[in-house]
Amino acid sequence: MSRLDESLEFIPVRIAVLTVSDSRSIEQDKSGQTLVERIQAAGHQVAARMILPDERAEIADQLRTWCADPQIDVVISTGGTGLTGRDVTVEAHRDVYEKEIDAFGTVFTIVSMQKIGTSAVQSRATGGVAQGTYLFALPGSPGACRDAWDEILVKQLDYRHRPCNFVEIFPRLTEKLRRK
Repeated sequence: MSRLDESLEFIPVRIAVLTVSDSRSIEQDKSGQTLVERIQAAGHQVAARMILPDERAEIADQLRTWCADPQIDVVISTGGTGLTGRDVTVEAHRDVYEKEIDAFGTVFTIVSMQKIGTSAVQSRATGGVAQGTYLFALPGSPGACRDAWDEILVKQLDYRHRPCNFVEIFPRLTEKLRRK
């Protein structure tokens, strides 16, 4: 079963937060703020924060920019994961991924089922890796951001989490590039 190994030192992670919305400003961005507060409370650093409209190319370009930034380890986006015509965040993420973390969406759905029942089928939360950076796309509600952070990401982004976590394999994410 999962546990926290207190004998290990905590390693802070640098996280960028992207809110995808055609209508929100930073002041109105409750989901982004929920993530910022949780990231900081966990001891991590908010490396960047931005709001972009629901435009696939703009979202993908920003994800690529942050993946290329050595000061950013993780990107978490919120919004644009639903089923409407303007929901293109998942497609933008997949344009950038080198590898998809398939189980992230599955685990998020399991967590969501416990909170919102079958309405969880309308979420397309996803996770992946590109250029040694983890990327996660979460729904645009504060509740979904809380659930994803509290039930999945806070644990997987903590080096002390056992039996395994995302932080411990950071150095291996780019090993393909080092072989050339």
